[in-house]
Amino acid sequence: MSPKIKVSELPEFNIAEYLKDGDSLAAYLTLVLEENDPAALAQALGVMARARGMTEIAKASGIGREALYKALRPDAQPRFETIARVCAALGVKLVALPADA
Repeated sequence: MSPKIKVSELPEFNIAEYLKDGDSLAAYLTLVLEENDPAALAQALGVMARARGMTEIAKASGIGREALYKALRPDAQPRFETIARVCAALGVKLVALPADA
């Protein structure tokens, strides 16, 4: 019989630790977009920006760091312009595919 594992003893999972390159960022963003949840998208972009460095992403996107934190919090609904600028700063792009693909 194997020992029981308590959930409280499991290490906390942090997706940001796995977002090391453009491919992993794009794969993560694609999964989140498939959920069709604006709040999840804002949260995911925030996770991605923190994984790359919020200050760096703020500079590259032309959005102030504090404004970026505010726009990418889990309950935010960022404008498309903000999403596009953050994606560009992260080095990923949004792509449309047929719904039956």
